[in-house]
Amino acid sequence: MTPVLLALSLTHASAGFDVLERATAAVAGLSRRELVESTLARDEVSGAVVVSTCNRLEAYLDVPAEHADEAATHIVRALAQRSGLPDLGHGVRARTDGDAVHHLFAVASGLDSLVLGESEITGQVSRAYDEARRLGATTPALDQVFQRAIRTSREGRSHAPAQPDASVVHLALDLAASRIADWRATRVLLVGTGAHARTAVRALGERGARRVAVWSGTGRAEAFALRHGLTPAAGALADAVAEADLVLTCTSRTALGLCDVTAHRLLVIDLGLPRNVDPAVGELPGVELLDLATIARHADVPGLGGGVERDGEELANVRDAVVRYVADVDAAPAVVALRRHVEELLESELVRARRRAHDEHEAARTEAALRHLVGVLLHTPSIRARELAADGELGAFAAGVEAVFGLGAVRDGDGARPAEGDGEHGGTSEGEEQARG
Repeated sequence: MTPVLLALSLTHASAGFDVLERATAAVAGLSRRELVESTLARDEVSGAVVVSTCNRLEAYLDVPAEHADEAATHIVRALAQRSGLPDLGHGVRARTDGDAVHHLFAVASGLDSLVLGESEITGQVSRAYDEARRLGATTPALDQVFQRAIRTSREGRSHAPAQPDASVVHLALDLAASRIADWRATRVLLVGTGAHARTAVRALGERGARRVAVWSGTGRAEAFALRHGLTPAAGALADAVAEADLVLTCTSRTALGLCDVTAHRLLVIDLGLPRNVDPAVGELPGVELLDLATIARHADVPGLGGGVERDGEELANVRDAVVRYVADVDAAPAVVALRRHVEELLESELVRARRRAHDEHEAARTEAALRHLVGVLLHTPSIRARELAADGELGAFAAGVEAVFGLGAVRDGDGARPAEGDGEHGGTSEGEEQARG
């Protein structure tokens, strides 16, 4: 059975925020482990990574090609039943292999985000992958594609000219700026202590906000405030809201309802999905509510959200990275077959060399020299295989290997998936490598 990468994607663009919110709310009570394990419930699904953010719910699956449609149908149907949305399938985009790879690379690079080029998504994808890997839910193929997508995003950002930060938070605060007379005098309340809250602290500081408090339903407000130089808001949420001019919610745990808001001049920004704030709050006298749907309508307005003007270069870089990755995967069977053949010959020769050696020291030197020579000899053919694959001419390389070495199995696709430990980092995630460094 030939495995494929299957990407199932439900986003604000494909389904709209109302559908996305209901689907996200349906799984909000599940832990990451439960979410991944429920996706792996089908026997034909070998591995899964689930990415859930404020504008997408996606599953990347390693499945046999002949069962891809069946797996997609089952997962979409299960989510539709759980969310009470029988037509949910109309908003889900299914992609396989090359299209799925390109989509993942674009997502990780912020090119499929509500705010084009946002930087937070790379971390969100990385955390989703690391968690799936920790749970033992990934496969060598998922390890390889996620590691390469994350690396491509980080390299692209490190080599790109300096740009303003792009994020949903920055866009929301840009929209709020027309309602704020003086950021220094504005009393701001952050509800939540997650990634959006950390971004908000930086963005508010850039705008000159000085009176920033934080409230958390999980008891983390004091530690967060101490770490970021803010004021922890103690007591009930309603009391903290009553003292604020601007409330920014960014949590999956707390809902801001009518009972939490007293009618006064107040701007509420809801970055949660599912939404943190009851829409009825926006109907109260003096209260204005900006939710993700409202913010999304302004995402393409020039100058808002820190989004940069794209001249196509970044999109081209992602496409080039996808071509290189697919070429590596396509070239793998031929390269592996060649390496295996040469290494078998090397081992036979090493047995003879050890018998002829005068002592262990001479045998060790001979072995080191031969292994080095084999590595040098195989380097150029490995590079050429990837180059030819990228140009669509891998058949020429395979034919040459077959003709010269008599290896007749290099074109049938066996081994196209990376073997255990053959990922870009030798089976080690980027996070683990950084921890060691």
